[in-house]
Amino acid sequence: MDKDFYNESLAKKLGWDPTWFGEKYFGDKLVRAIKKWQKDRELSADGLCGPMTFRRLWTERQAEIDDHKPDDPKYSNYIVYNGNYHPIEWDKVVLWSERGGHAADKGHYYDYTGRPLRNIRYFVNHWDVCLSAASCARVLDKRGISVHFLIDNDGTIYQTLDMQHAAFHAGSSRTNRASVGVEISNAYYPKYQETYVKRGFGERPIVDGAWVHGSKLKPFLDFYPAQIEALKALWKAVHGATEIPYETPLGQFGKTSTKYEQDVPYGKFSGFVSHYHISKKKIDCAGLDIEALLGDVKNEKE
Repeated sequence: MDKDFYNESLAKKLGWDPTWFGEKYFGDKLVRAIKKWQKDRELSADGLCGPMTFRRLWTERQAEIDDHKPDDPKYSNYIVYNGNYHPIEWDKVVLWSERGGHAADKGHYYDYTGRPLRNIRYFVNHWDVCLSAASCARVLDKRGISVHFLIDNDGTIYQTLDMQHAAFHAGSSRTNRASVGVEISNAYYPKYQETYVKRGFGERPIVDGAWVHGSKLKPFLDFYPAQIEALKALWKAVHGATEIPYETPLGQFGKTSTKYEQDVPYGKFSGFVSHYHISKKKIDCAGLDIEALLGDVKNEKE
């Protein structure tokens, strides 16, 4: 057997690379490093990182994920996809493993540990109808569901689980397994405006005149500017990690669609969407002009 060819093929399929074993390249040195790693764990030492070895490796890496954070002076924050760190250009990012982080509970998501790299086709934007990301995390836990990211009132981004796992956030097995999601903190109802002011966040903008599924909504609370900037940074990082294209369903006059789009849940679209695009029963995130915001992201200098 050509061990180099095998390891390169499985690395591409499963999503690992030689650095996971302390090497830079595929070759004899990597085979020896894999053998040593396997022997240290009383596994069959064949120098091949196939499904069984990878599953064990992946589990260990997740348990010690902070130890694998890159030491790159260009970036200070990262998001995680399949055990690999991907840079994000935002100054407030907290992983599930870090102090103050929020972790999705085991059993509240589809566990893809040791499986081939998940095919993520679209990113779903939600609002949480909660007063904070911490409150949202508690609600998700009590409901037995999950989401990959939370964005708090001050723009702090929390990642709650590796994007390799499929969170329970989009309503069905089909949509969950094909997507990544974020809950953006926003209590929605204008009666909570005073609460935000008392807590020192200031008044939220108001959305007036938004439409969804052919109906005009009553005025509701919008996202803070810091949350929108955090969201754009998150989209850019997720795009870089997963290659989800900078696309969104469009309606009349080339604007962001305001209705359910069947092509999204049925696998005929890849890009960034709101929850209402995949469910006729949802209205979040009405008023979020994804097309315009994606334009901002694409126009930013790399």
